[in-house]
Amino acid sequence: MKRRSSPGVAFGDYISTGSPSIRRGGYEKQYTMREFILPAILIVVLSVLFFRLVAIQLVHGSYYRALSDKNRIKTETIHASRGVIFDRYGTPLVFNVPGFRESVDGKTTQISQKKAVELLSHGATGLEIDSLRQYPYREEFGHVIGYVSQISKDELRSPEFSAYRGGDVIGKMGIEQEYEKKLIGTDGKKLQEVNSMGNPVRTLGQSDPIPGVDITLTLDAKLQHAAFEATKGIKQGVVIVSKLNGEVLVMLSRPSFDPNLFTLDETYEVASNAAYTELSQVLLDGDRQPLLDRAISGTYPPGSTFKLVTAAAGLENHIIDKNYEIQDTGIIYLGAFSFSNWFFTQHGRTDGVVDVIKAIQRSNDIFFYKLAELVGVETLSKVAQKFGVGSRLGIDLPGEKAGVLPTNEWKQKNVGEPWYLGDTYHYGIGQGYLLTTPLQVNAWTQAIANQGKLYRPRLLKDDKSVVLSDTLLDSKNMELIRQGMIGACIPGGVAWPFFDYKVKNPKLKIDGKNITEVPQATTSADFSEYRHVTVACKTGTAQHGGEQTLPHAWITLFAPAYNPEIVVTVLVESAGEGSSVAAPIAKKVLDEYFSR
Repeated sequence: MKRRSSPGVAFGDYISTGSPSIRRGGYEKQYTMREFILPAILIVVLSVLFFRLVAIQLVHGSYYRALSDKNRIKTETIHASRGVIFDRYGTPLVFNVPGFRESVDGKTTQISQKKAVELLSHGATGLEIDSLRQYPYREEFGHVIGYVSQISKDELRSPEFSAYRGGDVIGKMGIEQEYEKKLIGTDGKKLQEVNSMGNPVRTLGQSDPIPGVDITLTLDAKLQHAAFEATKGIKQGVVIVSKLNGEVLVMLSRPSFDPNLFTLDETYEVASNAAYTELSQVLLDGDRQPLLDRAISGTYPPGSTFKLVTAAAGLENHIIDKNYEIQDTGIIYLGAFSFSNWFFTQHGRTDGVVDVIKAIQRSNDIFFYKLAELVGVETLSKVAQKFGVGSRLGIDLPGEKAGVLPTNEWKQKNVGEPWYLGDTYHYGIGQGYLLTTPLQVNAWTQAIANQGKLYRPRLLKDDKSVVLSDTLLDSKNMELIRQGMIGACIPGGVAWPFFDYKVKNPKLKIDGKNITEVPQATTSADFSEYRHVTVACKTGTAQHGGEQTLPHAWITLFAPAYNPEIVVTVLVESAGEGSSVAAPIAKKVLDEYFSR
């Protein structure tokens, strides 16, 4: 019997030699992991595509249809032009000129046609047709008309601008800001179908823009120009001219600025004699503050112009009358302090016996020290308040200040000291803690010219006149003040530029009081064409700062004196005496007005 041989070391016992299992006529197939991966991925991908398709078609179908229409239909804004601003005679003070809007990094800039053509030649996109604001009078109306600029983020959050969008241009100052809702128009829209390249295929519909409302102001462009020319050379100052019903004819603040710097691009050519040639200069000049409208936002001691209010307080409260007199001593001593009259300080002389008419004519400080003492701080403040001091008058411009109307309580609260008699002396001549705006000085002068009726100052021509105070002066007291103011403008007074004031205008009707003849010997061969105009005025020289600082120069007046037509107020900051600095400017304004 043979013995089975062993496999040997080449095939170990551990090697499996099992036979395959057989089912039904074949081998049982064994599946590997690799054979499962591909079908699984295919199923997942198809499932994702299926559910995504369901989401797009059913769940978000309306959203994607709208998005598709948006890509296919382009909405183009047609910008409305702002309303035009006219002066009282129909002269446009602002123009709308063709231009474009350019949006870069969320900032919208208005550019000229010339600049737009240049950008388009370099392949620029995103330009929109627009109209640009152009100011033909440049610096002359800078503060009162204002300018326009892009709306800010803070303004967009305000309920006032809820209907505005980013990039919109709005009024930022003056009339442009005050009457924004009138001047702004309603933009139109154009719906265009575009192709895949974004090029227009056809117009689907259009709504035309509605221009803003044109407005007419009370301003007089020629008179404003005369005031602008008269103030050339002064650094900081104000000219206000108004009618007796509150209409403002001139409102000029120096230094001014060219509002075109805010609205036009670098292609704009600034006037060679402009105070500022670049926008950055306007924005960064913190010393002269060219954006400050000094006519309504600057507050100053009014100096001797306030003596008109002090006189009214004494007369209306029956503290003095036409017979009240004092002896001008040149100086009053109060303990260790002294209070002098300007005439004594400058010339070592006195005015002798002084009544209220002479006190106004000579601007006598001693008289008004004594009168203020008799009236008292509280009564003086109550009368001053009725004349518009210490509160906003309500002119239709943004930024009006109230000034400071001092009282005993005010000083205790703000200074921490009681009111002294020396404070009353200073108060009576428009110094000390009293601060007023040039508009307020013009207003109380208007009230005196109106026999005690004070109107709200206004710039919109269509508005009705509003009386703020009535019966501030009776006719007798008004006449006393008027005589003092007339005396200030004739020899013997202090406003020497108005001595023998005349204009060349033969059309002025001679009435013997307001308009009088000019003697043949006092002028040239054409003397018959000249007329004397009677002026009622009050100068002021207001101390401020230290002893080395020049005083503010004031003058306020109305003319003709017996039948007033206009009220003129001039302030020149830190310039000297009112009669020497402010009065010549006022005279040039009257020359323009009465020579027409």
